[in-house]
Amino acid sequence: MSISNEKKQELIKEYGLTPGDTGSPEVQIAIWTARINNLIEHFNVHQKDTHSRLGLMKMVGKRRHLLDYLKGKSESRYQDIISKLNIRR
Repeated sequence: MSISNEKKQELIKEYGLTPGDTGSPEVQIAIWTARINNLIEHFNVHQKDTHSRLGLMKMVGKRRHLLDYLKGKSESRYQDIISKLNIRR
């Protein structure tokens, strides 16, 4: 499940460090989180969709790697992004 371009642009504006910033870890984490949340809603209806569940696990892993990178780079930015996105950890 992907997100719309409009939603992605909103995330870039909200979490980007500068206008048009698509490469910062905060923006990438926010986009991955939106995609993960869309898939979780999909699983509320389709519990037996195991192929999509594998994709979800890969997305969670990619987001985890980005979060670990951000934590090593700047602890305050890490704490800020997990509090804004309500990510458990």
